[in-house]
Amino acid sequence: MKLLLLSALLFSFSAHAEMPATSSVETDSAMEEFNPYAPDAEAQLDAFDAAIEAETGESPFLEQSLVQTASDCYRDSCRVWIDVDKATQTARLYLDGRLVNQWLVSTGLPGTPTPNFDRHPNGRIYQKYSSNKFPGGDYKGLGNMPYAVFIKGGFALHGTPQGNWSKLGRKASHGCIRMHPDNGAYFNQLVRSVGISQTWITVR
Repeated sequence: MKLLLLSALLFSFSAHAEMPATSSVETDSAMEEFNPYAPDAEAQLDAFDAAIEAETGESPFLEQSLVQTASDCYRDSCRVWIDVDKATQTARLYLDGRLVNQWLVSTGLPGTPTPNFDRHPNGRIYQKYSSNKFPGGDYKGLGNMPYAVFIKGGFALHGTPQGNWSKLGRKASHGCIRMHPDNGAYFNQLVRSVGISQTWITVR
């Protein structure tokens, strides 16, 4: 059943999960986002968690049972593995050990570099996410950082509005990993479907 679900998700998003075409459209407001290096980053996230729970009645974290379930999987032995290569600004997606797609990303600029990671995500996952400090560049009512899957602390993989699409393929963020929102939605749904213990994120 799980394999069928992953296959259905792969089919549903296959038209969108290729390397996105770049856009010449630029908006200053879309270039800014949450800064995971900010001294109050955790406080900002806690406030956003509370707002999401108040609005939806649901926790912004995947079920604790999924977060805490022990798993022996590592990288391509997990159901879902995303491998982000900062040298090429590319993400490669593996399902059940098989490379199924790759796309361009933007990692952190030199002043706010994206750290290396090799771990399960931490369980915080947003569908709708908008920076209060830089609220511009909304994507279809989902904010300027939709489909965020957090790795650790304030560092996340997330979609980005159209004003940033032309920057995918080079460093441009405050430390998070930006993706085309179609790819962000695809990855976000996969994580929700298999759970934290069967998802692995490598950033190198």
